[in-house]
Amino acid sequence: MNEKFIEYEPVRDVVLVLGAGASYADGAPLKKGLLPYILGGSDPALAASEIAQGVSRFILENFRIESGAYPSLESVFGYLDYFIEHQESLGGIYSTSRIQEIKESLIKLIHYAIGHKPRAYAGVYHQFWETVRQSNRNISILTLNYDTLLDEAFNFLYPDFAYIDYCVHLMNFDYTDEIGWANWWRDVRKPVPVKPGADPRPVKIIKLHGSLNWKFCNCCNQVLLTPWNTDIDLKTGGFLRYENSDSNPDRSRVYEYLCPLDKTRFQTLIVPPTHLKNTRHPVIVQLMEEAAREIRKCRKVVFIGYSFSDADVHIKALFKKNLRPGTPLIVVNSQDDPALKQAYASLGKIEYIPLAFEEVVTDAGLMRRLCRHE
Repeated sequence: MNEKFIEYEPVRDVVLVLGAGASYADGAPLKKGLLPYILGGSDPALAASEIAQGVSRFILENFRIESGAYPSLESVFGYLDYFIEHQESLGGIYSTSRIQEIKESLIKLIHYAIGHKPRAYAGVYHQFWETVRQSNRNISILTLNYDTLLDEAFNFLYPDFAYIDYCVHLMNFDYTDEIGWANWWRDVRKPVPVKPGADPRPVKIIKLHGSLNWKFCNCCNQVLLTPWNTDIDLKTGGFLRYENSDSNPDRSRVYEYLCPLDKTRFQTLIVPPTHLKNTRHPVIVQLMEEAAREIRKCRKVVFIGYSFSDADVHIKALFKKNLRPGTPLIVVNSQDDPALKQAYASLGKIEYIPLAFEEVVTDAGLMRRLCRHE
């Protein structure tokens, strides 16, 4: 097997922007369902967790919940951010440091809920990737979703048809024993193995709000990708690592995932749904810069299942600054909502397709049109 560079085309045909509606079609929970799941008591592990109990107590003391009506995550995070930004306490119980702990715990609970909430996989992303394989691989994907459904559905394309480029440096590229061979990962910006007769292409998946399978070390400022592991410990808030070996077939031995380089406890790398998003994180800055380059040099942009939330002003700014005049814009969204259309219209002239993602992927002709520049 020879190694060679697999290069990008100088201009991207299509940039696809995937929002929550895309992952929901394949079984991921919607944002509005996360707090009911975290606070509702249907998950015994959550109900017994001290960090979940602390978050629940804070929310119940500061927000009114009646008849199943929960506050939005934006309002909860906005409230927490107010006290953190102004360095103010909230009575004797909730010092500024305690409020910061609650915010970090809520982020970890969201991480847990997305990974554990019961779901029915529909194979929608697999159908999406199959269309990409057949019609056009000269695309890039920007996604605002934390889940890993898109990544997992990619597996059948590797290595003959495509490689994932997350557009960040991963410590997985170093192939050290400390990382473990199961987590080694190919850097597609260097030569990669190519089988005779194969024709792989690199595909950028730019996860602008982070990912459940990314773990960040704030000592060495590096990201560890754990492709098959998104578990989090509800007792400590730490990430879990299962030992996989012939002597441990039931994965019964569990360790906390620490940075293999300096033994620092990993942090979550997801940007929470708040109006005061921290877009200064070094990894998020790098991803925003990469997204800007993709937008500037693309021939078409397709938004799928993205609601263009008021909390995502940084995404609006990203497109306003970098879209070239006249770039075709297509919005695929099941909500035939005038306010949503108006939000998109601020970017330019749009073609609006009022369909859900699962309806689109079953229309082969429409999918090919979305994935190609015509």
